[in-house]
Amino acid sequence: MPTPARHLSGATELLREFNHDSLYTKAEWEYPAASYRALGALSGLVEKLEQAIEQSVRPVMHTYEHGRVRIDGGGDADQAVRHMLAAVDNAKKAAGLLSATVKHLHAITSPMGLDTAGLPGFDD
Repeated sequence: MPTPARHLSGATELLREFNHDSLYTKAEWEYPAASYRALGALSGLVEKLEQAIEQSVRPVMHTYEHGRVRIDGGGDADQAVRHMLAAVDNAKKAAGLLSATVKHLHAITSPMGLDTAGLPGFDD
């Protein structure tokens, strides 16, 4: 059974594949509709980041709440967890802004299309 972290690893791999496949213009990746579809999918992905960020630290919090977090080198667990929670808050805010911005970008590309006037193979 896959662990939650393996799902994120899989998502990372799929994004890497997208980045590779979308690097160059080619069939099915040359017109505005392709951007619109990609941005719609990306919007769906990034809107889930806030929740994923928060849930990614649940194992730490579970361990911390049971008094079992140890910091390498004898560091202060309370201080480390406070620092982690501040970083989580910042990451969630950034993810929310990213989500709103990608949704906006998706909406901007919605009315864009291909001007087929004069192109061979298209009826005018």
